[in-house]
Amino acid sequence: MSRVFKASLLLMSPLLLAACGFHLRQNVALPPTMQRVHVTAGNINLQRGLERAFVASGITVEDHKGADIAELNIPVAQFSTDTLSVNGAARVTEYTVRYQVQFDVRDGVGQPLVPHQRVDMQRDFSYDATNTIGTQAQVDAIQGSLNDDMVQAILFRLQAAGRHPGQTAAAAAAQDTPAPASSTH
Repeated sequence: MSRVFKASLLLMSPLLLAACGFHLRQNVALPPTMQRVHVTAGNINLQRGLERAFVASGITVEDHKGADIAELNIPVAQFSTDTLSVNGAARVTEYTVRYQVQFDVRDGVGQPLVPHQRVDMQRDFSYDATNTIGTQAQVDAIQGSLNDDMVQAILFRLQAAGRHPGQTAAAAAAQDTPAPASSTH
């Protein structure tokens, strides 16, 4: 199978899924103290994805911090691209796109609901030196996909906090460093 064909399939997959009506499940049961939430993130696409998911779940998204408003703080949301393999002519043939996000949640009075956590995800892709335009499109599509997956990963963690509030508070008290978690797709 040619690389151009593979790249075309990769780029067309999200369009085909959207066309057939496939949507990620975004309804989530959050802790009662998160029925009103303010999201602070450096990555606007991640912030918007989370805000859409909250609204779809009946959560009120607030524009500003305030009393009785939970704060989802995402100080780190960064992509990086690394070389995976090089051919005999010293040309890159495979890359990996990595996405690291760190976040925590505090309730409306500043108490931790979800301790500082870190989620790492990555996707690998083949590079075709003759198709540099397609390569950037691949990276953009992969970053979009990783962003959607990250929204879901954060929502799952917030939902777990709602199901096990005592464990989350104990973990917040005991934890000073980010908890790494990774997903490779």
